[in-house]
Amino acid sequence: MLPRTDEWAYRIPYALQWMWPVPLLIGISLAPESPWWLVRKGRIEDAKKSLLRLTSLNKETDFDADETIAMMVHTTAIEEKITKGASYMDCFRGVDRRRTEIVCMVWAMQNLSGNSFSGYSSYFLQQAGLPTSTSYDFAIGQYGINMAGVFGAWFLMSMGIGRRSLYLYGLCVLCAMLFILGFLGLVPASHKSEASLATGSIMLVWALAYQLSVGTVCYSLVAELSTRRLQIKTVVLGRNLYNVVGIVCSVITPYMLNPGAWNWKNYAGFFWGAICFLCIIYTYFRLPEPRGRSFAELDLLFERGVSARKFSSTKVDVFDDDVSVDSTSVVKNYDEKVLAGVATKDV
Repeated sequence: MLPRTDEWAYRIPYALQWMWPVPLLIGISLAPESPWWLVRKGRIEDAKKSLLRLTSLNKETDFDADETIAMMVHTTAIEEKITKGASYMDCFRGVDRRRTEIVCMVWAMQNLSGNSFSGYSSYFLQQAGLPTSTSYDFAIGQYGINMAGVFGAWFLMSMGIGRRSLYLYGLCVLCAMLFILGFLGLVPASHKSEASLATGSIMLVWALAYQLSVGTVCYSLVAELSTRRLQIKTVVLGRNLYNVVGIVCSVITPYMLNPGAWNWKNYAGFFWGAICFLCIIYTYFRLPEPRGRSFAELDLLFERGVSARKFSSTKVDVFDDDVSVDSTSVVKNYDEKVLAGVATKDV
């Protein structure tokens, strides 16, 4: 679209957006319902069917659907027992205050790690000295790398690498890249073209590291670290903080790059690198590792005040927490389903 000077230079890219609803609608229609939601509604058999549909039985050789459903039921029962009410104030009471804080910060750090800075990559690269067409090519390449990074993050998490590890080490790489961008601003004017190309290359590496870690893993963390009963409200609070931080970053970033304002150019990397370093400190001390934990186990770990750095090594037994079957309709419903199934088999 760059050579065009008429109105279609912007109309064509906008018109292309209409093609995305079709695959989205197809994907939504084929997506199974959440087993957790079905368990909370007492639809145990439907939950089991959904769970089997979502599980790769050829890989999970020791998988027991009934045992997993029992764990889900028990987790739901524990949450109904320990959580009263579902107001936004509950997100700031007791152990849930810590969980809300972590979810909010995990989402806010997406912007604080320099994401808004990369959003202006095309303009930033022009200010760094690259031609307009080359800056555009780098920006398009960055979007392609973003897509590859998302798939890469899925692969890394499926290989068993922890969310905390990906998030923490990802921030370390992002911080290093941002400081390198800042130091490239110190290159003499005689080597400006080389520094500009190096800046574009670093931006591509930054984009890959971001999507392999912070950009993608964040969504897994906010879903796993919030309690099931308050999950929607906790996620809403976290997303709102993300939006607030995003607005602030979107306001100050153009001032950093605009030659008529602060005109920081590459030096903006020092600012975001320092902010990213603070994010590393927070992540190291506050972000726990939820990998391999059920929601019931996470609930108990938070209740016991386990340090974030010891989450992965602490052993818990969720069935040590006694839950009255008569006081929980979901558990009672599950027991009735199991007994009915046993009676049918005996006949």
